[in-house]
Amino acid sequence: MAFENPTRDEIKEILKASNTIAVVGLSDKPDRVSYMVSEAMQKKGYRIIPVNPGAETILGERSYATLKDIPEPVDVVNVFRRPEHTPPIAEEAVAIGAKTLWLQLGIANDEAAQIASEGGLQVIMDRCIKVEDSILLPQGK
Repeated sequence: MAFENPTRDEIKEILKASNTIAVVGLSDKPDRVSYMVSEAMQKKGYRIIPVNPGAETILGERSYATLKDIPEPVDVVNVFRRPEHTPPIAEEAVAIGAKTLWLQLGIANDEAAQIASEGGLQVIMDRCIKVEDSILLPQGK
């Protein structure tokens, strides 16, 4: 069976129920899409946790080398990495008990989706979390 993203209503409920977003591949460079999207989500009230082994802090938050290094619960794992790098990220998302694996616009990987789904996570692929949030929750959560 082919993968299908949740419906718009389901995505809206995921966003409303989510507070903490771990961003894998979050750049510390303000001109990068990952930075701009994460900064916008932070301004909307989400807690952003950077996952970038090459940075100490991004957007005023401590950066972690891996998802497993994060010492608190994570609602959404938002991924800005090439598709071939996503299956191990999906495994880590399952291991830390995240609720949703979100692969950003232009990123899709059926193996990662299967790993996350079988691990009990909601999966969203090839969609921008900032765009979805702006459309579905224009006034905030």
